[in-house]
Amino acid sequence: MLNGKRILITGCSGTVGTELVHQLLSGLKYQISEMIGLDNNESELFFQDQHHLNDARARFFVADVRDKDELTCKMAGIDIVFHAAALKHVVLSERSPEQAVQTNIIGVQNVIAAAQANGVERVIFTSSDKAVNPTNVMGTSKLMGERLMTAANSNKRGNGPIFASTRFGNVLGSSGSVIPIFHNQIAKGGPVTLTHRDMTRFVMSIQESVRLVIDSAMLARGGEVFITKMPVVRIVDLAKAMINELAPVYGKRPEEIEITEIGTKPGEKLYEELMSPEETRRAIELKQYFSVMPAFRGIYHDIDYDYPGIIGSQVTNPYVSADETSLNVDQIRQLLKNYNLLNVPGDTLGSRYWPGDKEEKD
Repeated sequence: MLNGKRILITGCSGTVGTELVHQLLSGLKYQISEMIGLDNNESELFFQDQHHLNDARARFFVADVRDKDELTCKMAGIDIVFHAAALKHVVLSERSPEQAVQTNIIGVQNVIAAAQANGVERVIFTSSDKAVNPTNVMGTSKLMGERLMTAANSNKRGNGPIFASTRFGNVLGSSGSVIPIFHNQIAKGGPVTLTHRDMTRFVMSIQESVRLVIDSAMLARGGEVFITKMPVVRIVDLAKAMINELAPVYGKRPEEIEITEIGTKPGEKLYEELMSPEETRRAIELKQYFSVMPAFRGIYHDIDYDYPGIIGSQVTNPYVSADETSLNVDQIRQLLKNYNLLNVPGDTLGSRYWPGDKEEKD
């Protein structure tokens, strides 16, 4: 479906946006005609632009989703929009809730308005499992983003845009995530700091997050929220797995690296949920994903939600990370190796731009 399409990506220089750009331009699977990348991070956008300098399909612009006029201008002639721009850090959003509202809510409204003004075919929004029963500003803003995307379909006229959302778990190795933090702490000899030993999270790789976004663009009928089936890890077990793997690399014995508990951060939950109990009543299970239907089906009665590969038309388990069987330490070690998450020490600029480069150079 993406072949020959003109694609626009907001937040193109973030972790997920960067991998999305890489996959769309690599030519291994998709043959898009043009890719426009927007981001407000000038430094990372510059290096990303340099990396793709010889690809005539790629153009990168400094832009902010808070600027509706700029979005409307850049979306002219675009077929598909992937909206990945966001303020994603829980603590920072707690400190600056008005900024989270401007980017994560008003920004979504602006993307919707620009897409409608330009007759875009499809818009896919990247949300978070923190949007389920949110206890923090970031999660609340993401929930509002999902609802705005769903409601946008009720205003659809004729061949107007199809809007849908994707809901991520914790993306392993993303910028500012726990893996580069743990890596740096282990490299310095510890201690490795946890907020709580009982904390659990749904996890996914960067590649899986992009696969969800692209597949959702193909599957979307209008107003749904697509969720990947994800494994669960206890954060303390993730710390142990990384210590076992990395301590010897830095001349340490694993037992020399301490794990200390520092207490939960403002707005932080001990567990996450893939969907709420209410959402399970309107969810469909697919082979790799769940699809949560819009709450007000009367508004969307003319949309056919008959997907290929439906496993079950009713989901009974809301999938709470605290209640699911978590991966053990050895399984986590293998997961980290499978996705090359132990190779780069720390959260550096160069390590985040082009996740596929190591494989290509090898």
